[in-house]
Amino acid sequence: MASTTTRTTASAAAAPSLKDAERKAVAKPKVYPFWLGGAAASWAAVCTHPLDLAKVRMQTSKGKGFVRTLVDSVKADGLRRGAYAGLSASIMRQMTYSLTRFGVYDELKKRLAKRHSPGATLPAWELGLAASAAGGLGGLAGNPADVILVRMTADAGRPAEKRLGYKHCFDGVFRIVREEGAGALFRGVGPNCARAMLMNASQLATYDTFKGMLMSTGFFKEGLALYFASSFMAGTVATTICAPFDVIKTRIMNSSGNSSIGSVVANLFKQEGAKGFFKGWTPAWIRLSPNTIIVFLTLENLKQGIDYLRA
Repeated sequence: MASTTTRTTASAAAAPSLKDAERKAVAKPKVYPFWLGGAAASWAAVCTHPLDLAKVRMQTSKGKGFVRTLVDSVKADGLRRGAYAGLSASIMRQMTYSLTRFGVYDELKKRLAKRHSPGATLPAWELGLAASAAGGLGGLAGNPADVILVRMTADAGRPAEKRLGYKHCFDGVFRIVREEGAGALFRGVGPNCARAMLMNASQLATYDTFKGMLMSTGFFKEGLALYFASSFMAGTVATTICAPFDVIKTRIMNSSGNSSIGSVVANLFKQEGAKGFFKGWTPAWIRLSPNTIIVFLTLENLKQGIDYLRA
C-alpha cells in the first residue's frame, strides 16, 4: 500500500511537470528556414514580373502610359521577352533582397520579444524600427541584382546599337564587373536602401493598422478577403511614399555613367516636373497589392508544408 501511495504521489508530482513542459513546447515559437521569405517572394515576382517590367520602362522613357508600354513591349519582342525580360534578375533580387529582409526582420522580432513579457504584442515603433533595419540591409544585399534587373527590363527601350543584351542575371554581373568595375553593382545603393527602408516600414505599419481597422468593423475575419483589402490599402500608401526613391534609383541604375543623385533629381525635375517623380506609380501600385497577397499566402503554405514534414 505504501509503495502504491508513493507511486501515486510521484505520478501526481510528475504530472504538473509534464503539463509545464507541454505548455513550454506550445509557447516556444516555431523556427523556420531563413530562406523561406525569399522563396515566397520569388514566386510572387514570377507572377507579377510583367507589371514590374512596365513600371521600369515607364520610368526610363517619356510619354507612354502603363497599358501602352506593356502592349508595345509584347508587340515588339513577343510575350516571353516583351513581358518577362529580366525574370532571372528578378528572382535573383528576391533571393537576396527579400531573403535578407524577411530573415533579418524575423530575427529582430525574436530578440525584441525577449525584452517583453511572454505573449506581449510588440509596440508599433519597435516593429517599424525592426522593419526599417531589415529593409535597409535587404536593399544593400539586393542592390547588384536590382541593377541587373533595371538594365535588363529597360534594355528594349534603348536604341538597337546601345542595347546591353545581357543573356541572364549572371551574365549581367560578370559583364558589369569586367566592363565597369565591381563598384557599378552598387550604383544607386543610397536611394535603393532608403526606398527599401521606407517600403518595409510603411508597408508593415499600414498593413497592420488597416487589418485591425477592418477586423474591428465585424465584416472581416482572417482570410483572403481581409488580406487582399489590407494589402490593397497598405500598397497604396507604401507605393506613394516610395515612388520618388524608386524613380531616382531606377534612373541611376539604368545609367552607365557616374551620374550623381543630385544631378539625376535636378534633371528629372527640370525636364518632367514634380510628376516625373511618380512615373510608374500605376503599375507599381497594381503590382504591389497582389504581390503582397501572393507573398504571404505562399509563405504560410510553405510553413504549413514544413510543419507537415516535421510531424
